[in-house]
Amino acid sequence: MKQPNIVFIMSDDHAYQAMSCYGHGLNETPHIDRIAKEGIRFDRCYCTNSICTPSRATILTGQYNHTNGVRTLHDSLDNTRQTFPKLLQKAGYQTAIVGKWHLGHGEKHDPTGFDYWNVLPGQGLYHNPVFYEMGKEVQYKGYATDLITEKSIEWMEQRDKEKPFLLMCHHKAPHRPWEPADKYKNLYDDIEFPYPDTFDDDYSTRGRAAHKAKMRIEDLKEKDVKAKTPAGLTLAEEKRWKYQRYIKDYLRCIASVDDSVGEILGYLEKEGIIDNTLIIYTSDQGFYLGEHGWFDKRFMYEESFRMPFIVRYPKEISAGSISTDFVMNVDFAPTFLEYAGISIPEDMQGESIRPLLQGELPTDWRKTIYYRYWECDTPEQPSEHNVFPHYGVRTDRYKLIYYYTHGLDLSVNQEDGPIAPEWEFYDLEKDPAELNNVYGNPGYSQEIQSLKEELERIRQEIGDHE
Repeated sequence: MKQPNIVFIMSDDHAYQAMSCYGHGLNETPHIDRIAKEGIRFDRCYCTNSICTPSRATILTGQYNHTNGVRTLHDSLDNTRQTFPKLLQKAGYQTAIVGKWHLGHGEKHDPTGFDYWNVLPGQGLYHNPVFYEMGKEVQYKGYATDLITEKSIEWMEQRDKEKPFLLMCHHKAPHRPWEPADKYKNLYDDIEFPYPDTFDDDYSTRGRAAHKAKMRIEDLKEKDVKAKTPAGLTLAEEKRWKYQRYIKDYLRCIASVDDSVGEILGYLEKEGIIDNTLIIYTSDQGFYLGEHGWFDKRFMYEESFRMPFIVRYPKEISAGSISTDFVMNVDFAPTFLEYAGISIPEDMQGESIRPLLQGELPTDWRKTIYYRYWECDTPEQPSEHNVFPHYGVRTDRYKLIYYYTHGLDLSVNQEDGPIAPEWEFYDLEKDPAELNNVYGNPGYSQEIQSLKEELERIRQEIGDHE
C-alpha cells in the first residue's frame, strides 16, 4: 500500500472544551470539526506532563520525560536523540516543521530530522514575528497563525510530489498572551460567556497544592486582559470581568487556528491527496478555561491533563467514530512510524494506536494512565504558577495523585514553610469535576491501596525511579 502523507497540526494550549466537536457549546470550530466528523474523536487522550516543552519532547521521541531528559520548561531537547521525523526522513519521507518548536535553539537543540524548518524562537510573537528559517533569523509582517499556515502550504507546494511527506504545522495560538488577529478583535463583543460550574471552587477538600497555585483568574495581569480593571468592582465582580476578557481573546485566537485548518484541508483537497493523508489535530496539552477558578495547565486534573485529539484517514477510519480508550501523547510517534511502514524502535515507550483507529481494541491495551509533572518554584528554577511537583495514575473510575516534597533535587519551600507530601484521590464516577478529595475516606481504603500498587508498578515498568 502507498505510504500515506502525514499532516500533523498542533496548537498550543487548545482546550478540548473550546472545540465544538467535543460538544461543550462554547465556540464554533467548523474546520477542526470536519476532521472529527470525517474521522475519529478521542475522548480520553492524555499527556504525560502538562506543559509545553516536555509534551513536545514526548511527542517527538515517543518517550516519557524521565527518559528523553526534558522534564521542565527549563530543559531543551538534545537534537541527537532519535525522533520520529528523523526515522521518517531516513525512510524517504520529505519532512518539514513550521511554527512552534520550543525545545531549545543553537547547534545542540535546533530542529533535526527535517528537510525544511522554519520555527519561532521560544514562544515567539503573535504579530510581526521573528522566525528561524533553517537557522537564519527572518522577520515577517503579519499574524503568526496566518504566517505559519502560509509557510506550511508554500512548503507543500514546493515538495517532490512523487514522494510521501510529513508536515508538522505547529501553531503558537492560543497560548498566552492571547493576542487575536485584527479581523477577530471584536468577535464575541456582544456575548457574555457562561461561567464553569467549578468557577468558584474553594479547594476545601484539597491540601496546599491547589491553594498555593498562582493561576487563578484573579492572578491574570493587566497585560493578559489588555485593560485596567474598572474601579469600584467587588472581588467577585473583578474575577468575572477578568474571565470575560480572557476567554474572549482566547477564543478569538482559536478562530484563526480554525481558519488555518480549513486552508490546509482545502489545499490537500485541491491537490487530490486528502484521502491519502493521515491528518491529525491536537494540542500539546489541555487548558483551564475558568474551571476550578483557573487558567493555565500543569495539574493532573482533567482539563489540564486531557488533550484534544482527532484523526482523519478514510482508508481505515470510519467517519464520525468516537473512542473512549486511553491514548497518550507518547503513542503519537509509534503510530506515525507504523503508518509509514517503519519498525518501531524498542526504546519508544508508547504504543501505535492504529488498531484503535481501525475500530479494534487489543486485549492487552492499557487500562491506566501515568502522569508526572516535575517543575517546582525554587530560587534556582522559578515557576510563575507555583504548581507543586506531582505524579499519579488514572484508571477508568479513579485517580490518585501524589504531591512530593522535592522536584529535580530542589526542595519545595513556600513563604510559610516547607511543604509536606500530600495525596489526593478522586472517584470520577461520582465526582467527575474532581471537587471532593476522598483520600482520607476509609470507604475507599481498598481502592486507594490498589492504585498505590498500580502507581508503583507503572513507575517500575517505565523506569521512572527518581
